[in-house]
Amino acid sequence: MSVENPIVAVDLFCGVGGLTHGLTKAGIKVRLGVDLDPACRFPMQANNAAKFLEADVGSLMPSDIQNAFGDSEITLLAGCAPCQPFSSYAQSAKRDGPHEDWELLTSFSKLVLAVRPTLVTMENVPPLSKQQIFKDFVSDLHTAGYYVDFKAVDGRTIGLPQRRQRLVLVASLLGPITIPDADKAQVSVRDTIGGLPALTAGASDPNDPLHASASLSELNLSRIRHSTPGGTWRDWPKDLISGCHARESGSTYPSVYGRMEWDKPAPTMTTQCYGFGNGRFGHPEQDRAISLREAAMIQSFPKDYQFIPDGEPINFSTLGRMIGNAVPVLLGEFIGEILVNHVKSCGEKS
Repeated sequence: MSVENPIVAVDLFCGVGGLTHGLTKAGIKVRLGVDLDPACRFPMQANNAAKFLEADVGSLMPSDIQNAFGDSEITLLAGCAPCQPFSSYAQSAKRDGPHEDWELLTSFSKLVLAVRPTLVTMENVPPLSKQQIFKDFVSDLHTAGYYVDFKAVDGRTIGLPQRRQRLVLVASLLGPITIPDADKAQVSVRDTIGGLPALTAGASDPNDPLHASASLSELNLSRIRHSTPGGTWRDWPKDLISGCHARESGSTYPSVYGRMEWDKPAPTMTTQCYGFGNGRFGHPEQDRAISLREAAMIQSFPKDYQFIPDGEPINFSTLGRMIGNAVPVLLGEFIGEILVNHVKSCGEKS
């Protein structure tokens, strides 16, 4: 692959552009991002060279993707469908059949088989690999002539400052492709957000509106003041412990109302990562939950990544959802480097 003839990609379920940003850093040219959420248009286009199409992936036509590819020689179709139906939590809940969102993977599979891009990638939660819908997807790729590899990747091994396990799949029409083991040095919370200005709960940085922390009630302020990094609510005085946690049924949730530890990776960022009571999202030192900017940086977005236009009010729910659902930029770069190196290797052998 040369600079004049790069891999050209379309990113389905693109969200705010985490995968696109990572692929771009690896040298891949993403021309189009597709997502149903209109709030993703601004961050996708403000931080990346790709165009944004607000659309349901299930309603896309193969021509929509082929038009974006143009006459490119090496093409990539990426599809990181929403992971909630495949999460460990969802799988533990007793369901009588496949979740309706599972059909998004089927839609992606149909587009792959219709368009036949040179390369394919997707990422999701590891439990997906045990589902028949994923096994069928892999089988369809093999039947269509693709070489396929997939494995669970621990984010800490690629330099991501959080404990995040993701299932990564790559496929190629060019030849055998392998996801290598990664062994980058562990990155801590301190390494990632230690240099940001201090905040109080409910305050924001005048120089960066996204560096904003949700307000806390007097009760939760008292709780976080009694919390230590790595500790649990069991360390609190009894009068601060919530009734639902005091009951035996609540004893298995020790990480809620927890502080992060400075010199360890953060927990997995979720759509509720801005809330102190939603997990171990308390700042290691300051009496508040982490800010939206801190959550984004733990997701490996650059410090200056724009999520909303200047002057737009901060909506914690919307921004938390966008950040928590994002593909970490470093994971996108890791995947991109695999694909770029694969194409180069195949070119050298031909």
